[in-house]
Amino acid sequence: MRRALTIAGSDSGGGAGIQADLKTFTSFQVYGMSVVTAVTAQNTVGVQRIEPMPPDLVAAQLISVLGDIGIDTAKTGMLLKREVIEIVCQVLDEFGTKKIVVDPLIKAGTGERLLDEDALDVLKGLLLPMARVVTPNLEEAAILCGEPIPDVASMKEAAKKIKGLGPDYVLLKGGHFPGPHVFDIIYDGTKMEVKDTLRIPGEAFHGIGCTFSAAITAGLARGQEVREAIEVAHRYVISSIRNSFSLGKGHRPLNHFVKP
Repeated sequence: MRRALTIAGSDSGGGAGIQADLKTFTSFQVYGMSVVTAVTAQNTVGVQRIEPMPPDLVAAQLISVLGDIGIDTAKTGMLLKREVIEIVCQVLDEFGTKKIVVDPLIKAGTGERLLDEDALDVLKGLLLPMARVVTPNLEEAAILCGEPIPDVASMKEAAKKIKGLGPDYVLLKGGHFPGPHVFDIIYDGTKMEVKDTLRIPGEAFHGIGCTFSAAITAGLARGQEVREAIEVAHRYVISSIRNSFSLGKGHRPLNHFVKP
C-alpha cells in the first residue's frame, strides 16, 4: 500500500486543504494521512478564522505518523508560522523523507494571509531546497521572486529563479492570467516546458491548487516520475473541475471522486 502525507491546514468546507488532499489521495488509491498545522473556519466564500497549531504539536503529529506507518511521499500546504516550517523541515530530514511536494501557500484566493511575512525567508531557505516539486501560482511566484509576472516570458524567468532556490522541479501555474488559455510552466533546470490548456468556462472554483499538488503527491507515491505525475494530476484536476459540485454560495468545490 502506497502512503502519502499532507501537512497543511484544515478546511471546514471541504473544498481545499487537508480535506481536499485526503479525498484526492483516496481517488488515487493511496493511503492518506495528515498533520494539521492550523484549524480554519473556511468555506466556499472565504476564510473567516485561522488558529495555528503549536509547533511542538505539529512535530508530535509528524513523529507519530513517520515513526509508525511511514510514508512514500509528503506534501506541504498552509504552514503559516516560521517555527512550524523549521520543525517540519527538521523532522522530515531526520526521517529521510525525499519525495516532498511543496505547495507554497502564501495567500488564499480570497485574499487572507496564509504565511506570516517573517516566515517567507525560512520557506525559501529551508523548505524549497528539500522539494522534489514546488507548485506556486502566479501571485506566490511573484512573492518568491520579488517582482511581478505579467506574461509567459516572465513566467519562464520566474521559474528559473525559483529553481535557483533549490527544488528539483518547478511547476508554475498560470491560471490567474485572464484569457481563454491557461499556461503552466514545468522546469527542471534543463528542460523548460510550456503547457497550454483551454480554460474551462464558468464560475470560479475552490481548491484547484491543493488538489493539483495532492494529485502530484499521490502519483509520486505510486512510483511515477515527476513529469508523468504532473500530467496525470493535470488530467485529474481538469476532470474534477468539469464535474464540480454546485455547493455553497462562493467558489464551486471540485469533484474529487472522479477517476484519475
